[in-house]
Amino acid sequence: MDLQGLSKNVRRLRVGRSFSQPALADAAGLSLPAIKNLELAKSEPRMKTLQAIAKALDVKIQDLFQPDRQLRTVRFRSAKRMKNRENLLAEVARHLDDFNYLEKILNRKKPFRLDAVRARCSRDRVIESAEICRKKLKLKPTEPIHDICGLLENSGVKVFPVSTTSDGFFGLSVGDEDGGPAVVVNVWERISVERQIFSAAHELGHLMLHPDAFDVGQTGESKEEETEANCFAGHFLMPNEGFRNEWDEAAGLHFVDRVFKVKGIFRISYKTVLSRLLEHGVVDKSIWKNFNIAYKRRFNRSLSFKEEPMGVDPAEPFGMHRFNFYEDRFRRLAREAVEKDKISMGRGAEMLRIGIEEMQDLLKDWRLDQQKKKCRLKQIVHRHFPVQRLFCTI
Repeated sequence: MDLQGLSKNVRRLRVGRSFSQPALADAAGLSLPAIKNLELAKSEPRMKTLQAIAKALDVKIQDLFQPDRQLRTVRFRSAKRMKNRENLLAEVARHLDDFNYLEKILNRKKPFRLDAVRARCSRDRVIESAEICRKKLKLKPTEPIHDICGLLENSGVKVFPVSTTSDGFFGLSVGDEDGGPAVVVNVWERISVERQIFSAAHELGHLMLHPDAFDVGQTGESKEEETEANCFAGHFLMPNEGFRNEWDEAAGLHFVDRVFKVKGIFRISYKTVLSRLLEHGVVDKSIWKNFNIAYKRRFNRSLSFKEEPMGVDPAEPFGMHRFNFYEDRFRRLAREAVEKDKISMGRGAEMLRIGIEEMQDLLKDWRLDQQKKKCRLKQIVHRHFPVQRLFCTI
């Protein structure tokens, strides 16, 4: 018996269902020391104990012994050494397995729309590559991207938000061979939404520009590849034509307000706007210092390089809200699978990483939504067939 693997799975399933150790012990009819010893891999449990734990967690016994799948085609670099690297990769692997399983049982597989233009994308022509990808996704040359998660998900890219307490890790990407393409973005509360959006586009840049760099064994940063992915992300989110139009339109504003207006339109960081001005030769490298001086003069506070304005002062531009970076396709598939009895409520909770009580509340919300849809359908039918009286009891 693989005690280490068993202990990891029990803890993962327990945490995924928002069970504390005492709560799991109570639900399984076991003692608290029995649960603690199991999670510490101190002693081999009896089959009766495993059956009780599996029942409490609403899983099959074999799920307790399921080994973590090892990802291979991953581009996972970070500015700082991460102690939880292996755990994060295991979490990503489980999410991709769940995602692909839902697509399979529901027949909802989405092809990667940008696969057809991969050969035309090159790290020697980064800006052109970003334009090629935008054109393939039917984005106009001046069009902002209002929903980066929806755009990527509808294009066959799986988006997985994780919350990791690290300001040196912003995201990673996974290749097709491991169930991708997928981008993983750190949505830790101290990382701005603008940075999260940029990270998603940055990882897409790696998928398109650096296919040979997807090796889970490589952990060191490549400054050249990072610079290229940053350039791709900037031009994917804010194309030159759109930038020029909006920058010229805002010519009458104070420079700081002008930067923030363009930032808000394209949902990017103010640093991306300043970088584009620098790229076009409109300003020189002193812009970073000068902008901070102008910002402090205007809002009476300094702006650190890692900070994104969040509206401390009523006159200061507000930052973006959390719902501006929100993936929903996986949740939609999970809902459909539960409602069609393709998976159990407990399995749905595990996939969504929520507890049973929260899952029950979610089910009530889904049922109410279904009732409202039926009501609207009855009203539509009644309008077209007035002789037949239909009543909605909602």
